[in-house]
Amino acid sequence: MIAKVVDIEAYAMERAFSLVGAQMAGADVSTVAILDIGATVTTLHVLLNGKTIYTREQLFGGRQLLEDVQRRFGLSAIEAETAIKRGNLPDEYEQEILAPFKDAAVQQISRSLQFFFSSSQYNDVDCIVLAGGVAAVDGLSELVREQLSTPVLVANPFANLATGPKVNKTMLNNDAPSLMIACGLAMRSRY
Repeated sequence: MIAKVVDIEAYAMERAFSLVGAQMAGADVSTVAILDIGATVTTLHVLLNGKTIYTREQLFGGRQLLEDVQRRFGLSAIEAETAIKRGNLPDEYEQEILAPFKDAAVQQISRSLQFFFSSSQYNDVDCIVLAGGVAAVDGLSELVREQLSTPVLVANPFANLATGPKVNKTMLNNDAPSLMIACGLAMRSRY
């Protein structure tokens, strides 16, 4: 097999943002920070009027939450992931594992933004968009909004798209934040 196209993640995210940006209609938003929090890496993409002006990666991701759940409750990786998604964990999960993880995530988001502010002429963003698998963690967007005093949106590139009758809309909405790059790649025009 010979590759015909190689794309850059930042450009794929930029294209996918065109789907999410519509959800901010009415707001005066020109500078947007998209934080794509994956399994091991958090990538900050800053867009100005829909165009990427800054990208930075740092080591932090959802795998930390998964490993903490595995250790604390003696589960395999698959069992821990399923339990987190379904919410079938003991009561102490919220206080002992999830709350510290969310605090760490907010700290990483703040740190990423501080790197951007210190290396650019900007000292604020109009909105933060959370993407990646961690974006769907219950209460994270509210905590980010509260701690950073900035409007926060959880990415859903499918919010304004029609879906077929066989699509499980609940599952799609749960997975939507982690599908931003895939959407951006799918939106690429012909090579």
